[in-house]
Amino acid sequence: MKHIFIFMALLVPTLLIGQVDLRLSVSNADDGQAVANVQVILQNEGLGLEITETTNAQGLVIFKGLPVAGNYQAVISEDDTYYKGIAAGIVLRSNQPASASISLLPKASFELDEIIIGSNSATSINAVNAEVSASLSREEMEVLPLEGRDITRVLYRLPNVTQATGFYPEAPNVAINGANSLFTNYMIDGMDNNERFLGGQKFRMPVGFTQDVTVLNSNFSVEFGNTNNGAINLTSRSGSNTTTGEVFFVTRPGAVIDAPSEFAQRDLSGNQVKDGFQRFQGGFALGGALKKDKTFYYINAEQIVDVKDNLLNVPQLGINETVRGVNRFTLLSGKIDQIWSDKFRTAIRINGGLVNIDRQGGGLEGGVAFPSAGNSQDRNSLLIAAKNTYVGSNFTSETNYQYSRFRWNYGRADNPDDPQVTVIGPDAMTIAVLGHPGYVFDSRENTQQIQQKFTFYQGNHTIKAGAELISADHQLFGGGNPNGNYTVVLNEEGLQGIQDKNLGSALGVQDLVSVNPLVTSYTVELRPSSFGKVQNIFSIYAEDQWAATSRLNLNLGFRYDYDNLSRGGASRGDVDNIAPRFSFNYQLPNRASIRGGAGIFYDKIMYAIYSDALQQNTTASDYRKQVQALIDAGKLPADTDLDAVLFDGNIGATIDTVGGNTIPYLGGPSSAELQANREGVFFGDRRILSPFGYDNPYTQQFTLGYQQEIGKNMLVYVDLMHNRSFNLFRINNLNAAALYPINDPNNVVPRSQAEADADRVIPITNNTATINGEVLTGVARNVIITESAGRSRYSAATINIQKNRGDDKYAYRVNYTLSKFENDTEGINFRAMDGNDYESEWGPSINDRRHVINGYVTWFPVKGLAFSLASIIQSGQPINWIPNLDEIDFGGATPTTDLNGDGRSFGDSYVGNSDRYPGESRNSGRLPWSYTFDLGAEYNFVVAGNKFRLRADVFNVLNTVNYSGYANNARQSNQIQTGPATSNIVFRNAAPPRQFQFSINYLF
Repeated sequence: MKHIFIFMALLVPTLLIGQVDLRLSVSNADDGQAVANVQVILQNEGLGLEITETTNAQGLVIFKGLPVAGNYQAVISEDDTYYKGIAAGIVLRSNQPASASISLLPKASFELDEIIIGSNSATSINAVNAEVSASLSREEMEVLPLEGRDITRVLYRLPNVTQATGFYPEAPNVAINGANSLFTNYMIDGMDNNERFLGGQKFRMPVGFTQDVTVLNSNFSVEFGNTNNGAINLTSRSGSNTTTGEVFFVTRPGAVIDAPSEFAQRDLSGNQVKDGFQRFQGGFALGGALKKDKTFYYINAEQIVDVKDNLLNVPQLGINETVRGVNRFTLLSGKIDQIWSDKFRTAIRINGGLVNIDRQGGGLEGGVAFPSAGNSQDRNSLLIAAKNTYVGSNFTSETNYQYSRFRWNYGRADNPDDPQVTVIGPDAMTIAVLGHPGYVFDSRENTQQIQQKFTFYQGNHTIKAGAELISADHQLFGGGNPNGNYTVVLNEEGLQGIQDKNLGSALGVQDLVSVNPLVTSYTVELRPSSFGKVQNIFSIYAEDQWAATSRLNLNLGFRYDYDNLSRGGASRGDVDNIAPRFSFNYQLPNRASIRGGAGIFYDKIMYAIYSDALQQNTTASDYRKQVQALIDAGKLPADTDLDAVLFDGNIGATIDTVGGNTIPYLGGPSSAELQANREGVFFGDRRILSPFGYDNPYTQQFTLGYQQEIGKNMLVYVDLMHNRSFNLFRINNLNAAALYPINDPNNVVPRSQAEADADRVIPITNNTATINGEVLTGVARNVIITESAGRSRYSAATINIQKNRGDDKYAYRVNYTLSKFENDTEGINFRAMDGNDYESEWGPSINDRRHVINGYVTWFPVKGLAFSLASIIQSGQPINWIPNLDEIDFGGATPTTDLNGDGRSFGDSYVGNSDRYPGESRNSGRLPWSYTFDLGAEYNFVVAGNKFRLRADVFNVLNTVNYSGYANNARQSNQIQTGPATSNIVFRNAAPPRQFQFSINYLF
């Protein structure tokens, strides 16, 4: 922490968000030649801002360090040579250089009183660089069908962005370029908004506080880092001299009007819901000026309430009750912008989110978890950002500071002091789960971010340089239940005793004391404490944007990043992350350009990699001897420091009464009483910190594109992209069993687990290992490290057509992407099917799409009325074919999906690494195409001088049953199928059926 405050002290002169430059080119409309020495006046009426600059010999003028609020227009007055020219409707994006142009008509060409020729920046070519990106303005987001005002639901309207299959319910729901959604970089005003344990947003930015959303797909500036994939940058709203605001209410009535479906759906958090789901959402926004032309404010508050019903169904106890749960999302945002002078500006932004996801008990189709075992998931966030921008005569300076806090309590128990009790009835069926959820996962992250940026303007060169430090203090309280988990059995008399109480869904842990159930198993966490690490990421960068001619811009830069987590269990970290980037942008006649570039992009180390290696680790003497034996066997470097790779992590002790132990109900021994047991606990999996360290993943990106303006309001562009990624994370099992390939479905002989265990580097026999003649019990079947050795390849061609409304009654955007994405790892917990044979894992990514057609059209038939039709048409996602548990045709004595005997089968298939059906490669099948059309209608009207907006949205208006292409959790998806590829697909999930949403807004 001391180093952070020293760094801050050095940066005190100036504080936050994005300085933005506008590069405006002025040319002769007759011959396209640059027009030098003309005055351009840039105006922003909402901020009371007016700046005058003169074009240089290349017809170029740069307006430096502009606020992103409001709309700009550039004006050139009429003189003896040219008619007046205007470029209007220029909207800036945070931390993104903008460009516009004015073509002046010479008076010698026509004799007119006045002619205005300008360009609207929303449909102007990018004349600055070769960045491949796409944006949606606030006006576009407001008119599109959008569920729950959730910003992530609008992102996949943009090219190269698709709805993702994640690996846990709350995983981010959008993927860029087909990559794992956890590695997308989220920003607000160019500042960090990433939950750094696993990935995704800290604060769920609502549409009401968003001015613009931009997705950076490829070849973007060195100013942006910490991702080898793509970045999503949200520009927050600011106030102006005009007071504006809204009060709104949105509702999803649910089943009373929605089309029925046999499949469960997902709420805004990503968790499944079904019967009784409804949403109620309200809030307000207000923006204006505290002092005209000087001090502006904007505040936004939104509350979302999801109501959902589960079914508690226990026939043995005569219980069949509906259990209601409520999700709550509270989103609060505020911003102050202060213009001290023409040269100095300050902005302060605060975002706070309280997200509570209820697990009320029961199940979607019926369950035995009682409300006493209810728990909640909390995802609470706070961001406080401050910025100052100083504009000098030939430079700008920007210093940013942000403090953020994120708490992810995955299972906050309604009864935190209770044990968990799993109740087995006389029929050997589970009839109740009571008390504690059975585990603890409470992650806290406190992060400080400091940015210092300078931009220098020297002749035709714009030189940008900067440094950044992100320091995140991670603490995790995790592991098993410190109160203990009991498995108990009721006899007929005990069952009758519970029935006689007639408690229904109110049954709790203490209600079983009187029937004295038999305890068959007891487990308790032996290390109920927190641990963590401070992750520091230091970055520097420099970039030269050279206007070589009036038509040609060249960009050359480099970026360097160091992440201290890359050290792992090694003596040093990954220190060679130098990322050069080059691009060009050449303007052709007739408002067109060709652009291209190449660069290297490095990613951060996900903290979960480090945390898992701590939490699932142990310093037990038996395990220490096993790791030393792996060193002796050459699986680890000879100089591996055992003290550096081992850690005293979470571990539980289990007492099984089969061996004659007797444990009274609720009288199990405490954690302190069982500490001696920790040395001899056998585990299937244990981890260590990697003695090789962790290399940061990186991607080589290559792009080539063409842009063409058509008229004033249409832009057509084509981009070709190729990405080659290296050092991707995956699992290396140091004690893997010998390879046992099964490729011929006609000749399958399963290997038993005992046979596989005998073929390990350190053989396992009856949950023990014999090392140097000593029989050890405190060892692990699999000793795991995370390695940086994965690869991927992505190639894509994208065609985009965008038309703004202008003076017409319609606007539209259409894009088509043809792509191919292959890899040999899907994420940090991906394991090869057989040992560490990753060569056989190469195949389509779980998020690979070959064809995506995405578009929308908005029609404005009369004043105040608008209709929007948005569609996504895409080819199916891959299928991973695995053995069928119901078959006994593989030569084994009992059905199994674990053909190679390594102990991993369907239970791990959610990360794509279960045994596959013999003869089938990974992700070799395809689900059907999906077709989704969403319809929105809104009517704006005035009553007694007050403006209102009524809106209705219909999602999946054709009620198409789509089995692919929607945001999903892989554990519940259709992408895992049993049998050979010739088998019929069994659909376990589907995209939402036709659903309705209604809203009313009061606007002022």
